[in-house]
Amino acid sequence: MKRFLAVATVGLLLVSAQAAQAQNRQSRADRAYPPQLDGATVQTYKTVGDVKLNVFIFNPENHKPTDHRPAIVFFFGGGWTSGTPKQFEQQCKHLASRGMVAMTADYRVASRHQTKAIDCVRDGKSAVRWLRANAERLGVDPDKIVAGGGSAGGHVAACTGLVADLNEAEEAKGISSRPNAMVLFNPALILAPYDGMKPFDNERLASLRQRVGDDPRVISPIHHIAADAPPTLILHGKGDTTVPYKTAELFCEAMHSAGNRCELVGYEDQPHGFFNYGRGDNSNYEKTVAAMDQFLESLGYLKP
Repeated sequence: MKRFLAVATVGLLLVSAQAAQAQNRQSRADRAYPPQLDGATVQTYKTVGDVKLNVFIFNPENHKPTDHRPAIVFFFGGGWTSGTPKQFEQQCKHLASRGMVAMTADYRVASRHQTKAIDCVRDGKSAVRWLRANAERLGVDPDKIVAGGGSAGGHVAACTGLVADLNEAEEAKGISSRPNAMVLFNPALILAPYDGMKPFDNERLASLRQRVGDDPRVISPIHHIAADAPPTLILHGKGDTTVPYKTAELFCEAMHSAGNRCELVGYEDQPHGFFNYGRGDNSNYEKTVAAMDQFLESLGYLKP
C-alpha cells in the first residue's frame, strides 16, 4: 500500500505532462486561445497587470437579473500549465438548459503567464468571490454557488472550497470565496506527504515546491479538510494513471471522518479525462452529466 500511494503521489506531480498530451489530442478549435464560446456572455472577473481574466456565462432561457438562481463556475484542466475554458462549454450549456447560471472561467497558467499553481488557486478564489459579489446583478443566489473542474481545474475548485487563505489583498474580504458545493472530475487532491505515504526525497520536494510556488501543503486539498467543508461530488475513472482513483478514495474517507458529505462515483477502466465532451461516443460525458445532475438535484439546485 505504501509503495502504491507513493507512486500515486508522483503521478500527481507529473500531472502537467500527461495533461498536456491529452490537450494535444483535442481539436484545434477546442485548444484555440483566447477561446470562442458560442452563446456565452463574457465578463472580466479579475485583472492582473495587463491580463484580463474572463468568465464565459451561459444563462437559462428568459433569465432576468431579478431571478435568484443557483450558479456554477467551472475551471479547466491542463496541469496548471495549459488548457482553455472551452473544456466545460457543453456542461455549461446543459446546466443552463436545466435552469442554472453556468459559467467557465479563465485563469492564469504557466505556458501563457509564467505563473505557479498557487496563482491558479488565487484566481479560482477570485472567480468565486466575483460571482458572489455580483450575484444580484447576475440573477444568482449567493448561497447556491458551485465550483467545478477537471484535473488541475478540479484541484483549483477543491481549493476554493477548502483553502481559507490565498485571498488577493485588494479584494473585498467580507465576501466569501468559498462555494456552497463542489463537483470535481478526476481532481488532483493530494499534493503533499500524507499518512501512510512514503516520504518524499529532497529532490522531489524541491521540484514540487518550484511548480507550486510555495510549500505544496498550502494548496493540497486533503490537508485542508475541516468539519464544515462543502458537500462534494467526485467523478473519477478507476483506470486513471495520472491522478489515481485511490487518491479520491482517501479524500472521501477524510471528508467522511470530518463529518462532511462526499460522494465518489467510479467508472471502471476509464482513464484521465474520460468525461470530456467529444471523447469517444460521449457516453462517459453523458454518464457524468447525469451523475452531476442527480447530485445538484439532491441539493435543491436543480429541479428533478
